[in-house]
Amino acid sequence: MEITYITPEEAVKPIQSGQRVFIHGSAATPMALVQALQNRHAELSAVELVSITTLGDVEFNLPHLHKSFFFNSLFVSAATRAVANSGHGDYVPIFLSEIPRLFRKNILPPDVAMISVSPPDAHGYCSLGTSVDIARAAVDVARYIVAQVNPRMPRTHGEGFIHVSKIHSFVWHAAELPVLDYSGSNSPVIEKIGYNVASLIEDGATLQLGIGGIPDQVLANLTNHKNLGIHTEMMSDGVIPLIESGVINNSLKKLNRGRTVTGFMAGTRKLYDFVDDNPAIRVMEISYVNDTSIIRQNPKVAAINSAIEIDLTGQVCADSIGTYQYSGIGGQMDFIRGAGLSDDGKPIIALPSVTSKGLSRIVPFLKEGAGVVTTRGHVHWVVTEYGQVNLYGKNLKQRAKALISIAHPSQQEMLEKAYHDRFGS
Repeated sequence: MEITYITPEEAVKPIQSGQRVFIHGSAATPMALVQALQNRHAELSAVELVSITTLGDVEFNLPHLHKSFFFNSLFVSAATRAVANSGHGDYVPIFLSEIPRLFRKNILPPDVAMISVSPPDAHGYCSLGTSVDIARAAVDVARYIVAQVNPRMPRTHGEGFIHVSKIHSFVWHAAELPVLDYSGSNSPVIEKIGYNVASLIEDGATLQLGIGGIPDQVLANLTNHKNLGIHTEMMSDGVIPLIESGVINNSLKKLNRGRTVTGFMAGTRKLYDFVDDNPAIRVMEISYVNDTSIIRQNPKVAAINSAIEIDLTGQVCADSIGTYQYSGIGGQMDFIRGAGLSDDGKPIIALPSVTSKGLSRIVPFLKEGAGVVTTRGHVHWVVTEYGQVNLYGKNLKQRAKALISIAHPSQQEMLEKAYHDRFGS
């Protein structure tokens, strides 16, 4: 099938007022298509944009866009935080694993899917590359698919292949992918948290972890481990040295043995080159990757997630600062529950003991309006730079005492007072 490439402006021309438009996310954000669509603001109205994390030089909270576009975020990120907390956007609380169901069950079906893909291979198949996650379902449902074809997009194995016959418009746009690089950003606090988390991980464990200082420090402390596996919603550069050295070999996983499984990836060019045409990496739809019944089948699942704050009973707020929507539910509960049901699994919430302003992240009560992402019935391990405690099976008083023991020393007196006010002696 011969492909005709057109301009971004021509490709977005069929999009109409009142339609719902899916935007491919993370490192696959199709910036040329987004900008071309935004340039049509004067002739459009009530266009609903849906996406998870977006990366790159795109801005959604501009006054001239407000009358034309409403951003209905499925996971709030830096690029969409302002608009999601304004009158011109909002946030849908949803487990990451269930977003494809929103599309396929006609709850939030996209009319249009704007995606980034690798160039077609000899058989006419493009790849969704770095982000299969929810994009697979969007492509399956949307009536109009416009693809930004980028030779810098890796061709990844898994569930992200799309035949050119399924795509309606093609735009050739050679550009480097957005880069996320947390190397060199660690601190003594992050290093200690990474060490404390790594001390909980056993040989033969299956890991879920994201990107950032804490995950990277955890991985840096696993170089002497054996037979680790990866089944994670997100993959970053930190796993590459452990895969290359054989520490991560996926040999003991029950599913996808010998292969690393992820839903999407974001990192540096080194990561994108590493996964390009690499059959040992499977990039899968998030309804599979984050399915609790799939996760739990792997051995010793160690799910490492973060939090904004945690109260003395173990309620974890990970998506909001009071009523301000900072991020989203994402896959935290999917993996916390999956790890909790895995044989010898360890659901882990890892966080610094205080904020950058010195305020305790372990608190007597969550802020008014804060969202609970991981309930106190699901929480197990909590880790700070001052240690690690397991809340599973503990009553409220025992939990509070345990959490106070790993709080910042400057905050322990305040927390002890809160304990006595609530529970007595």
